[in-house]
Amino acid sequence: MAGNTGMEQLIPIVNKLQDAFTQLGVHMQLDLPQIAVVGGQSAGKSSVLENFVGRDFLPRGSGIVTRRPLILQLIYHPHEYGEFLHKKGDRYTNFDEIRKEIEADTDRITGNNKGISNLPINLRVYSPNVLNLTLIDLPGLTKVPVGDQPQDIEQQIRNMIMTYISKDSCLILAVSPANSDLANSDALKLSKDADPDGLRTIGVITKLDLMDEGTDARDVLENKLLPLRRGYVGVVNRSQKDIDGKKDIKAAMAAERKFFLAHPAYRHVADRMGTPYLQRVLNQQLTNHIRETLPSLRDKLQKQLLAMEKEVEQYKHFRPDDPSIKTKAMLQMIQQLQNDFERAIEGSGSAAINTNELSGGAKINRLFHERFPYEIVRMEFDEKELRREIAFAIRNIHGIRVGLFTPDMAFDAIVKGQIARLKEPSLKCVDLVVQELTNVVRACTLKMSRYPRLQEETERIITTHIREREQICKESILLMNECELAYMNTNHEDFIGFANAQQTSETSSKSGRKLGNQVIRKGYMSISNLGFMKGGSRDYWFVLTSESLSWFKDEEERDKKYMLMLDGLKIKDIEQGFMSRRHVFALYNPDQRNVYKDYKELQLGVETQDDMDSWKASFLRAGVYPEKVSDSANGEEGSSEGSTSMDPQLERQVETIRNLVDSYMKIVTKTTRDLVPKSLMHLMINNTKEFINGELLAHLYASGDQSSMMEESPEEARKREEMLRMYHACKEALKIIGDVSMATVTTPMPPPVKDDWLSTGQDSPKIGQSGPPSPGGSMRKPISANVSRAPPPVPGGGRPAPAIPTRPTPAPPTRQGNAGGLPPPLIPSSDTRTLFCLDQCWWRRRVP
Repeated sequence: MAGNTGMEQLIPIVNKLQDAFTQLGVHMQLDLPQIAVVGGQSAGKSSVLENFVGRDFLPRGSGIVTRRPLILQLIYHPHEYGEFLHKKGDRYTNFDEIRKEIEADTDRITGNNKGISNLPINLRVYSPNVLNLTLIDLPGLTKVPVGDQPQDIEQQIRNMIMTYISKDSCLILAVSPANSDLANSDALKLSKDADPDGLRTIGVITKLDLMDEGTDARDVLENKLLPLRRGYVGVVNRSQKDIDGKKDIKAAMAAERKFFLAHPAYRHVADRMGTPYLQRVLNQQLTNHIRETLPSLRDKLQKQLLAMEKEVEQYKHFRPDDPSIKTKAMLQMIQQLQNDFERAIEGSGSAAINTNELSGGAKINRLFHERFPYEIVRMEFDEKELRREIAFAIRNIHGIRVGLFTPDMAFDAIVKGQIARLKEPSLKCVDLVVQELTNVVRACTLKMSRYPRLQEETERIITTHIREREQICKESILLMNECELAYMNTNHEDFIGFANAQQTSETSSKSGRKLGNQVIRKGYMSISNLGFMKGGSRDYWFVLTSESLSWFKDEEERDKKYMLMLDGLKIKDIEQGFMSRRHVFALYNPDQRNVYKDYKELQLGVETQDDMDSWKASFLRAGVYPEKVSDSANGEEGSSEGSTSMDPQLERQVETIRNLVDSYMKIVTKTTRDLVPKSLMHLMINNTKEFINGELLAHLYASGDQSSMMEESPEEARKREEMLRMYHACKEALKIIGDVSMATVTTPMPPPVKDDWLSTGQDSPKIGQSGPPSPGGSMRKPISANVSRAPPPVPGGGRPAPAIPTRPTPAPPTRQGNAGGLPPPLIPSSDTRTLFCLDQCWWRRRVP
């Protein structure tokens, strides 16, 4: 594919940029503009496109030949071939076959009787001689339907064309034949509608060699008659006879050049006429677009370069085999681990704070003060089971006799059973703390991933130490529990004693709610067992006090939905649904009474497990305690064997023991809740910190060869090499962008022209309302841009000159001082250009 030298000059520039960005792994999006040709039927649109590409591949003939839009994608590729979207995988190396396939696919969709369709044909042409561009060949406007064409053929084609040329990234080639009246040009009208400011429109005048003898289009090509902002370019396409005779494009361009040099009316503007000049104009627009894209690409690269500077600095003089560097790196990483572990446990203002969930010391704090107390309360407050055990204990102690006094042995037996049950939540707390410490260590050692053996050995040493301390902690907690079991200190200052126990009411166990009506917690929850129409799907703002639970529409607490009193309520877990992502717990009444409206329980949903544990702990403070599911069964059994059969004396004794147990267990529970966290802090957490700060380094040196431990991971070596490669490639890309900016020349937008002759207002005629084009009407030599011009002589052959059209005379611009009176170039240079007079000698008649 050859014939477009301007494009061939642009290809190396784009390829250099593409290669530089490919090395960087950065996607370079130049998005070169589309080029579309519009015009009337048989105006030569397809020929203009073929000349730009430099290959014969489009159908030719008389009448309407292009009946479907052809979207031609040019793609740079080492090999030259074509490929259709509707025939993926089929490669066409013969461009005659491409033309035949375009004709065949057009007939398949539209039939063979002049029908049209807006379904485009997508053709991709791969070649080493093209840029990545999109060219669009559109059907020409026609006014009278023929064959299978619909009655509104003109409007359909117009709408089809506007969908393509209305895009801001589309350059419009408005093609008009020279042997028709330019004032009735469909191409100029469509271009004006799509591009009112004329920024994207270039006029193309075809068939200059077919004008009547004695006429020319000089005024049009000099941009005097019906001026455009980007002016006009005249071209001479191959005739059908030339095409049938296989006249190639290079020969056609040579003949075109000869025509313009030989023609007296075009000789002075021959350098700005012809297909090569049109190619240069379009390629200059592509160059302008590339230069406009470069600043954003440069900014992106400079930001990337600055981001890499600091990291690359340590790699520039890096020697992986230097033992001093390895020793220094090891010491730095251990010190970093010590600081990170300290901050994770004690808290800090570090920038690496976890904002998604609790971790480290914060999570351990929640375990100490929310999760652990909740687990203790779940085991402590088991009222029916406890009373049943007391009754059985008293009756078994009395045996066959009827006891007159409350046996203190029953108190010892029941209290020891309750104290023994504290082992499970205490040991569970140890397991949770160990798990969180292990997570903290694993997170802190992630920064050692550059040296995987060091990371693995460090994590193993610290984790082993934590497991050793775990065993010591559990032994200490079990010892503490055994101490509580060894001696019942009934002389404790907080113990109520037998006398006070007999006077204490049954409701004394709920004294924990004597907090006043203070607010305990606020937050969002959803009511899971309400229907969707009753607001069950949305979150409400809940306020928990020591006496009630209220919920509002939002945190402003203005629109109160309900207030639920907490007296007599219990709390329980609800199994999470298969599709539910929320954690749910419920408030219910053990007496099976309605809790909220017609609901036996109020199911509350929260987002995370941490939120649920925190809310449960808050409800414990408000005196709402959990009750096991099995309590009802045990209670019924107990009531049948103990409660219902108890005489008043036994009932008083059970109540006395119950109050004594409750008083003593509050002492033991308080001690346990206080000592277990303290033991964990002393024996495990603080000890682990001291181990990391004082003994970890010694264990690492004793574990093996330090040089092998400090071997760099293959991933880190690749990362370092990739970082250095990216750094140098980024600098090279910036250099290439600078070279491209220096090597390419951009041209500014031409100044606006007086183009009210194509006004898009209501007064402008619609397409098709004007009369049919008259051959040679406005492009003949006698027609001038100035009505005051002297009448021209009668041309040879005796034919009278056509009538001079009446239209407003544009104001004559200032004269530019260059010899010969040549018009300005269509794309002026950056300095201020002025237009010539419509004719430098209005009084001089031009000789053809």
